[in-house]
Amino acid sequence: MEPQKTIPFDNPTEFEGVEITGSDRDAAERRLTTLLKVNADFVRKNSRYDSFEDQLEAELMVNPISSEKAFGYFGALLGSFPPASFFARFLFETDPFSRGDGWITILLLVVTIVTALTGYFSGKLIGKVVTSLEKYPWWAMIFLLPFVGFLWGMISGAAGGFFIFIIGAVFGAAIGGAVGAIALPVFAVFHRILKRGDQIEQKEFLPIAFGITLTISALILGLPV
Repeated sequence: MEPQKTIPFDNPTEFEGVEITGSDRDAAERRLTTLLKVNADFVRKNSRYDSFEDQLEAELMVNPISSEKAFGYFGALLGSFPPASFFARFLFETDPFSRGDGWITILLLVVTIVTALTGYFSGKLIGKVVTSLEKYPWWAMIFLLPFVGFLWGMISGAAGGFFIFIIGAVFGAAIGGAVGAIALPVFAVFHRILKRGDQIEQKEFLPIAFGITLTISALILGLPV
């Protein structure tokens, strides 16, 4: 029996010695291009999951949040509540209203808004960094995360503190760096455990993000003067 001829690697439009030309050749090339694209999309989609079970759980999520958005939202929370707690202590202890310095409250509100916005937008970038670190062994990820968190918090704190006569950027960077160095590793550990592919369920994200943020805020309020 004569062996079946195959398509030569260097000439995919030739089959059984008959070269396809004209419109048939164009159609074959379009189908080949489409097939390669579909195959690449399939490989890229499935490479995000560790197993078929992870993929199934991700597809069953009701309100999935991507890693980029999750860290952005978390950054907004860290940029809002801890600074607000710190400023609340300052206002209660100094009572600027009694001295006619109500403008200080407006200034601190502006600082909080700027810090929150910076935390949100920089958090999207941090989400990509942490997603890459989550592919490392656990010990390596946990070792590197405090440094990433410190840098993240320092940037957000400095951006907000800049409005407090510029020198506030130094104190803002120091406080923000300390908060980020603690908060990011804790959140990233939960994120790595609970995420499926590149997504985490909203009902799991919210209690973790708010729990970490409010705990840090409570510690700030309870610090001795």
